Amino acid sequence: MASAFRLQCHCILIFLAALKGETRYLEARGAGEDEPFLLLSADLKRELAGRQLYHRALRCIDMLSVEGQFTFTAAQPQLHCAAFFIGDPEELITLDYDFVNIDCQGGDFLKVFDGWILKGEKFPSSLDHPLPTSERYIDFCESGNIRRSFRSSQNVAMIFFRVHEPGNGFTFTIKKNANLFPCNVISQTPTGRFTMVIPHQHRNCSFSIIYPVVIKISDLILGHLNSLHLKKPSTGCAGVGDFVELLGGTGLDPSKMFPLADLCQSFHGSAQMKIGCDNTVLRMVSSGKHINRVSFEYHQLDQYELENRKENSIEEFCFPGI
Repeated sequence: MASAFRLQCHCILIFLAALKGETRYLEARGAGEDEPFLLLSADLKRELAGRQLYHRALRCIDMLSVEGQFTFTAAQPQLHCAAFFIGDPEELITLDYDFVNIDCQGGDFLKVFDGWILKGEKFPSSLDHPLPTSERYIDFCESGNIRRSFRSSQNVAMIFFRVHEPGNGFTFTIKKNANLFPCNVISQTPTGRFTMVIPHQHRNCSFSIIYPVVIKISDLILGHLNSLHLKKPSTGCAGVGDFVELLGGTGLDPSKMFPLADLCQSFHGSAQMKIGCDNTVLRMVSSGKHINRVSFEYHQLDQYELENRKENSIEEFCFPGI
């Protein structure tokens, strides 16, 4: 499964391929460039939390998953840089600019994006995010001192930046805030469990897992009890205001993925599927008339499972030749 999407994700987000089980936190080393990533255990994260504010330098391409203060200083012109931020599913990301020294008139820029973008695809998709795409970008060169603080709408965010002059740069602080009703999540790990609740809100929420997985839905409560429909052109949950769908694809944007299965009615039990796509998304569509809830767990497909695709498996949507 060496798709371009996964290769790019693994190049930028090396930790996604390395994290296992309870190891959920990563931070970059301040040492040499030959050791760019250090996995932080939950114990180390708690140790960091008990100390003073964590500090380190920011790289041109970077990933941050712990709170702290980060400084970028250009040693040479850096024209194509990005830093990705990720928290736990129940967290929001807050970014505060402490110091900015860039030449906006000379072509430098510093932009925050509410979500992630990879290869032109956005998460959350434009259909699922509460803001129009244009309002998801905050350009420091346009807002300046007016917007020196930013809070994400979900557990991921990112910045794009360009700095021409050596010695110029910026400093910002990352903090995390609790999110009582998480909507739109990228999982840090290939294994986990989650309960998504949408309380009387007209919104769509997506949970993204950037791995081929087995996903098991154990409990589904919708406003209107045991029905799983494999997607066909004339079937599914069309016309139903509240439902859950499973999506699979090779990109990041749920709106561009294959619709694989619908869950239209509430049930207590088990609905399991093996999805061999680069990216798997569970998406809940809510009319706002009810309190909707879905509980599920997932784990990455191992090599044996990938090689033995049988019943209750829909990876052929991702691998048309199989």
